[in-house]
Amino acid sequence: MKIRILFTLLLAGLAGFAQNTTDDYFKLTRNGFKEKNAYETTAFIEKYFRVPGNSGFNASIYYVENILKKAGFVAETKNELEAPLTYRIEKRPLKNNTWEPIDASVEIVGEQQPLISFKTNRNMIPINCKSTPLGGVMADVVLVNNLKPAELEKLDLKGKIIFSENHPGRLLAIAAKAGAIGVLGYSMPKYTQPEVHQSSIQFGSMKADSEVWTLLLSYAAKEKLKAACLKGSTKLKVNIQTKIYPSEELTIVANVRGAVKVNERFVFSAHVQEPGANDNASGVGTLAEMARLTAELYQTKKLIPQRTLTFLWGDEIVSTKRYIVEDSARAKGIMWGMSLDMVGEDTKKTGGSFLIEKMPDPSAIWTRGTDKHTEWGAGEVSEKNLFPHYFNDFIFDICKAQGKFANWTVNYNPFEGGSDHTPFLQNKIPGLLMWHFTDVFYHTDNDRLDKVSPTEMKNVGISGLTAAYTLISADENTALTTVKQVKSDALIRLKTEFELSKKAITEGKLAADEKHIIEVWSKWYVDALATINKMPVKTETTHVGSAIKFATNEIDNQTKVYLEELK
Repeated sequence: MKIRILFTLLLAGLAGFAQNTTDDYFKLTRNGFKEKNAYETTAFIEKYFRVPGNSGFNASIYYVENILKKAGFVAETKNELEAPLTYRIEKRPLKNNTWEPIDASVEIVGEQQPLISFKTNRNMIPINCKSTPLGGVMADVVLVNNLKPAELEKLDLKGKIIFSENHPGRLLAIAAKAGAIGVLGYSMPKYTQPEVHQSSIQFGSMKADSEVWTLLLSYAAKEKLKAACLKGSTKLKVNIQTKIYPSEELTIVANVRGAVKVNERFVFSAHVQEPGANDNASGVGTLAEMARLTAELYQTKKLIPQRTLTFLWGDEIVSTKRYIVEDSARAKGIMWGMSLDMVGEDTKKTGGSFLIEKMPDPSAIWTRGTDKHTEWGAGEVSEKNLFPHYFNDFIFDICKAQGKFANWTVNYNPFEGGSDHTPFLQNKIPGLLMWHFTDVFYHTDNDRLDKVSPTEMKNVGISGLTAAYTLISADENTALTTVKQVKSDALIRLKTEFELSKKAITEGKLAADEKHIIEVWSKWYVDALATINKMPVKTETTHVGSAIKFATNEIDNQTKVYLEELK
């Protein structure tokens, strides 16, 4: 009997030894991720102004397909899990025509150099803008700053160009009614520092099928045109060439099949559209290299995923949402989602820090202390929207480990929304965003390849893959480690919130309100701990449940102490 028990223990020990740990996955990803590949993909994609269905968007999808094929992924014929490494390109007719810019220029008649041109400012043409007649148009420009709609209606604008220091879309209806042929406008938020980066233009869009065209100006062009208008009558020559045509929307999905729980999965998503290098060619390039490395590790048997790993590239929010809601059975198996959006920034040039946007926790409601929202702005979050889950702390700690290893700065922000993580959350699936902000070149035509850091993409790729590999093959030891980690993070957070509430009470805030904040944080973490029960691929003992109960009791007891002290 003793020999049999010893043999059983030995087998258990060997099984534990065979199971890769997070440190093992870090070694694989740090050694295998080739930042040059991610950078080259980013360089290819950033050349294009990408709108779903246009030639640049489609070229990007097929470029990723080529990477997948070379890595060993095969096109699926029946279903996405018919082979260990599969991919598919989904094609759907677009409801509306696609659009792409070709060329544009604005010249002040009588001056040799153009006021602004597409060669230097490809964001000057809003999405959906039509072409001018071939060769362009010439017309007087009318400066209409600070005029009310009633005052504008009194002006003779027929056949003229309206110029305002506001977004041109605001004047489109008035321009059409008055018979103007076009609108020039300006719209740059303060965080882009337009007076410093005077050539920047943020991309925008306009109403489709409008007979009146609109163009966006940089700060420098706006100031120059305003000065000319204030001096006297000014005539402009405007030439716009765009293409508008029916097309289809493409999404590409790749899968690495799990060996045990094939229908449970981790889903990565990166959107293809938008014209920038960091936004979001860097996300596409980083995710493509992550997929390539995963295939390599699978084929060399260094990675044996127990759950399925999915990579998705497509139309922001639309493709991810459709992937979730189109197949309810598949959706039930999605355990985690992660969006890679603006992940390659050279932080010294852009000013943007790497961030993990957390799932809704109490910091999205009570943002205080060192917590702060980005210039993107807070989302609408109430207590009923809170999403307690270990995913927040798990991913943050993985990224911090890589940060310590690579001297990489890692931060986080409370939930704000606006990217591919939101469809996961809306469908009750844990979802996080990896991104950078605040970026002075965000959405501008200065978001080019020279602002992209291969090293930054590597750090993001390593962190994302290491987290995913750990979770899709998690065992009870992984879960026990996570319980310890989340409990520690909870106690640190409660102490921080207690100190903030204690200070707030001395400054006149109601004790009842401050105690409520502590209670909500405590409940959030207790509920987050409970979600760790589903982490292991196989549940073989009651150890994880016991550890969760012990951690919960410790949090509850500490919460009682803090609440008592806040009387």
